[in-house]
Amino acid sequence: MNKLLKHVTLLLFGLVFGCLARADIVVVVNEANPVSGFSHRELVDLYMGRNLHFPDGSLVYRLDQDPDSMVRKDFYRSLVNKSIGQVTAYWAKLLFTGRATPPQVLNDNNSVLSAVRSNINAIGYIESVNLDNSVKVVARVN
Repeated sequence: MNKLLKHVTLLLFGLVFGCLARADIVVVVNEANPVSGFSHRELVDLYMGRNLHFPDGSLVYRLDQDPDSMVRKDFYRSLVNKSIGQVTAYWAKLLFTGRATPPQVLNDNNSVLSAVRSNINAIGYIESVNLDNSVKVVARVN
């Protein structure tokens, strides 16, 4: 019995610290982009298709991650408190009416970083552990 309790305690300890260790999500733009930051509301408007332009009027190239990725699930849960299924349904309605198109989907953090580095108008989100000096952080999503 004592051995079982020890295993259960270790399992719970691992689960708790595994959840706490999850990386923050940062929203990044190209280093040369003049934007210095976005509010939560501005990010919602960008990622939900309500605003498609940077403050200077240039068109935003929005980047999403793979629908099955945990970073995408966490991003939309934090941003708009919606599941990936709910976000997909939202975009299906907008696409059907022709009002907007969803962000471009890329495979992972590294793909987003590469796209942001090569396009001054790109914006994307990555896990903070993948952050480097080649991009600029404009928001944090927790």
